[in-house]
Amino acid sequence: MSVRWETEGLQTVGIVCLVIMFLKLMHLLGLIDITETDSSDSDLELSTVRHQPEGLEQLQAQTKFTKKELQSLYRGFKNECPSGLVDEETFKTIYSQFFPQGDATTYAHFLFNAFDLDRNGSIRFEDFVIGLSVLLRGSVTEKLNWAFNLYDINKDGYITKEEMLLIMKSIYDMMGRYTYPSVRDEAPSEHVEKFFQKMDRNRDGVVTIEEFIETCQKIFCKFPTLNILKLNF
Repeated sequence: MSVRWETEGLQTVGIVCLVIMFLKLMHLLGLIDITETDSSDSDLELSTVRHQPEGLEQLQAQTKFTKKELQSLYRGFKNECPSGLVDEETFKTIYSQFFPQGDATTYAHFLFNAFDLDRNGSIRFEDFVIGLSVLLRGSVTEKLNWAFNLYDINKDGYITKEEMLLIMKSIYDMMGRYTYPSVRDEAPSEHVEKFFQKMDRNRDGVVTIEEFIETCQKIFCKFPTLNILKLNF
């Protein structure tokens, strides 16, 4: 399907890609249809996994998944990642499978860093389900906070034009030939300027989390058909 990038709601592009990524990753792991589990599977199976995730009760408290959903999610995660950890190269390989028409490695790098909560170079099951819970069942504010963390590449609490340009270029690289209309060389920079015109309320050259959330919420209220953040899967 062609994707038209010349839209006024530019800031939703990255969030759309986040949701698409999660749905496709869930499909890869066999997690789209979360089914009931047997009573014999009342605990996480940890015997063959080097990294042991936190207990069900603690993960339930940290997420909006039920015990049975967590069990099913864990099975899928363990099947694809027997060690219980996903390193960046593995994550890139998995994610790139869904964008063969382009180069998804840079965008996957940014996503990996957003998942890697403790910055240790690997994604644990806990990291995975906490992020998944936010994007699939979190509040609008929680989802926007997650998206802001993705865009804030150096994690200093601000989005700069340089960071947003890297994000935009990585999205164009990822979509490859399926962008419509054809990507002009100056298109990423133009989109960054539009982003900052909307988001940088005090014109200080950076976007804060407060500016990001406030502007996004106003736009989604004005254009409810764009508000994918309120979808629950």
